[in-house]
This record gives sequence, structure tokens and C-alpha cells, in this order.
Amino acid sequence: MAFTDRYPIIITPRKEACRDFWIQHLGFVSGFDSTWFCWLSAEDGSASIAFMTPDHPSSPPGSDSFSGSGMCFELQVDDAQAAFEKMSATGLKIEYPLTDEPFGQRRFGFHDPSGLWIDVVEQIDAEAGFWDKYMIGSQL
Repeated sequence: MAFTDRYPIIITPRKEACRDFWIQHLGFVSGFDSTWFCWLSAEDGSASIAFMTPDHPSSPPGSDSFSGSGMCFELQVDDAQAAFEKMSATGLKIEYPLTDEPFGQRRFGFHDPSGLWIDVVEQIDAEAGFWDKYMIGSQL
């Protein structure tokens, strides 16, 4: 199966606030925006996300408003330090500071207006032996 895109739809009464947040702080652009739904993508097309109000009849069955827990959105970058500095300069409230993790990521994080946790990560070398006790099966 060939995908043309893949993205989560976050159902929230704060659609406009989420749209504005992703455009202002993360540099996404609007590809579609209506009173009840917006689809945003990174300028280079590498990531997409959508927001939908909970009151529209086209809402998928069983989709309640997002509660802000149980999901995080990973944005992998080549340089987390540069991303941190750029996003901090927009006035973004960083909730998890830029940190080098022993499992092999340099990252920082924050919530968007829907409550979605956004983790900005750069892959770095893990501490020697860190993953040995966790790995199962073959690795790519």
C-alpha cells in the first residue's frame, strides 16, 4: 500500500488555537482550513497534523475530544539545539528542557493548546550498553 500522507486528527474544541500554535511555533503551513477542520503540514512536507472540532457530523465514529493523555507527537530534527533556540525565540513555553538522554536522544518538549505532548528529538549515540537489556529479535 502506498500512502500519500499520514497524520493524526486531534479532536478538540481549540482547533483555531492549535492551528495558530503550530503555525507560529513550529513553522507548519495550512493546507486546508474550515470552521470545523484544519490540516497543517511542515513546509518541506515531512510531517502533517490535523485538528477537528468535536461537533461536526463528519467526525469519525467513537472519536471523543482528545483528553491530552496517552499520546505524544515526535518531531525528529537534525539539530535539537538549533530547534530549541528557534522555538524558544518565538515565546514558546518549553516544559521539558533540552536534555541529552542516556537512551540516545537529545530532546525537549511542550504541550500544544489541545494538550498534545510534542517531543522534539535528535538521535544521538546512546550510552554504551544502554539498550542491551531491552532488545528482542533482530534489529534493522
